[in-house]
Amino acid sequence: MRTVLHSDMNNFYASVECLYHPELRDKPVIVCGDPELRHGIVLAKNYLAKRAGIITGEAVWQARNKCPGLVAVKADYPQYLRFARAARAIYADYTDQVEPFGLDEAWLDVTGSGIIGGGRQIADDIRQRIRSELGLTASVGVSFNKIFAKLGSDLKKPDATVVISPDDYQQTIWPLPARELLYIGPATWGKLKRISLTTIGHIARADPLFLRSMLGKWGEVLWSFANGQDYSPVARSGTSCDIQSIGHSTTTPRDLLNETDVRMTFFILAEAVAARLRELGFLCRTVQISIRDRQLRSFERQRKLAEPTCLASCLTRVAMDLFRENYVWEMGIRSVGIRGADLVTAAEHRQISLWDRESRRQEALERTVEDLRTRYGHFVIQRGLMLKDTRLSDLAPKEDHVIFPVSFFR
Repeated sequence: MRTVLHSDMNNFYASVECLYHPELRDKPVIVCGDPELRHGIVLAKNYLAKRAGIITGEAVWQARNKCPGLVAVKADYPQYLRFARAARAIYADYTDQVEPFGLDEAWLDVTGSGIIGGGRQIADDIRQRIRSELGLTASVGVSFNKIFAKLGSDLKKPDATVVISPDDYQQTIWPLPARELLYIGPATWGKLKRISLTTIGHIARADPLFLRSMLGKWGEVLWSFANGQDYSPVARSGTSCDIQSIGHSTTTPRDLLNETDVRMTFFILAEAVAARLRELGFLCRTVQISIRDRQLRSFERQRKLAEPTCLASCLTRVAMDLFRENYVWEMGIRSVGIRGADLVTAAEHRQISLWDRESRRQEALERTVEDLRTRYGHFVIQRGLMLKDTRLSDLAPKEDHVIFPVSFFR
């Protein structure tokens, strides 16, 4: 039987910020974008903020209404990435099967570790090392599969080890709300509530054929998960690239009111995504977009490409196609995101037409623009489209969001 761990660093973004700013440790803290540019969404919060009822994803002004003494800190992604890599270096001392799940979480398969005390002892060691070497805390779930290990890490926070065994998982897991099961999102949770399957136990005891009729093939998968039948392996370190997608999203300084506004914003974001793809030596085979209107209603769409790309022009063209097909102009748009996913290395074999010179010319042009911006600043050269609204064109993103497996606009 396997021994699988899931390590989840507690309140990761907020904990890193409090580590570098000790004066904030006794105050309610949230991590967000820049509220002055309307990047006012809560990305993370510490426990004092959580006790005040603040939730991830709500607007900063809503959070301040709940907690007048709240401290808002701008997100520092490069710093978070550095701590994530340090945590993975700790995990690598116990196993070469380490599978990241976002920046702050990872699965580890320690079945063959040979350490006395097994999974619980390894989990306790990892927590102690993260605390002493990184100054952070982590909760670790220990179980016989990935799904239950993930649930275990969520059951007790902060700085705790929870073991879920084949003998007790029904008593521990089945009473939990169905929405706690990994991969059950808001839409699936709504369908499950409508048919009175509100706990994981309800899913486990349901007829799998009935679940399939209600949820498609995914219904049977959820039934298997609820019954502890998850046999998916933990990826071995080095067998695939950790980075699964590269993207940017932004809350705009004013509502986007027409396609020109949207196209301008997509171009700004796509240029940064394309530059990061080339810098890391990747091409993307899928383009994903995220749109949120001024009432905070949102949707995400994606499209597979005929050929992998690292061109901003191609990313923007596909993003606009997806947007036109899926958005009805009832109100202005508040935030936009674009992402290149399903990555392959640029050196990987791909079939290219001998006559397709245009894409190579376009890539050479974009690389030249990058070089000019690196040497003389981002605004030394811009597309003519950007002159239509300098307020929007000042959006040049400062940080790349490099996203690890199973993460899309989290």
